[in-house]
Amino acid sequence: MSERKANIKRETAETNISLNLDLDGSGKYEIVTGIRMFDHLLAQLARHGAFDLSVSATGDDAHHLVEDVAICLGKALLEALGERRGIVRMADASVPMDEALSMVAVDISGRGYAKLDLAFADNDMTGFPTDLIRHFLETFAIEGRLNLHARTLYGANDHHKAEALFKALGRALDAAVRVDSRRAGELPSTKEWLEG
Repeated sequence: MSERKANIKRETAETNISLNLDLDGSGKYEIVTGIRMFDHLLAQLARHGAFDLSVSATGDDAHHLVEDVAICLGKALLEALGERRGIVRMADASVPMDEALSMVAVDISGRGYAKLDLAFADNDMTGFPTDLIRHFLETFAIEGRLNLHARTLYGANDHHKAEALFKALGRALDAAVRVDSRRAGELPSTKEWLEG
């Protein structure tokens, strides 16, 4: 099996991003976006997805920066997966954090779509608007060409709900991109085709 890695660079008038992803890593991360809460959430994704992830990003505002990191992460996932032969393809995870519970289901289908039910109260994200989480997930799903269903089932603290959500995303992605030795070399589809 070839290395499942990608290096993505994106430079626009609004942002400058360098992102490296290794799907077969161990959860190491080095993330500097200038938005501490965003760095923290991306770290959860890497650690609990067992991906190696490095992100260096600067931007003119939080919205553009979060969106463009999502674009780069989606492109990196797509590139690192290659033809997607032998992968499990679909997976889900539910993760609690104190009083909060979040769940994520993914299908690495080649079709980008996000269905989100995120019950945030905008109460404690240290200057990081919770709507950027929605925007990040939608953009990531489209660029990564995956179905992504995410839900915060309950919780009082937005930080806990968001952190559980990113941990669940990491765990679901880790399970979905794993290579199933029983299906080595096969596309995980009865059509023998994954879009994209």
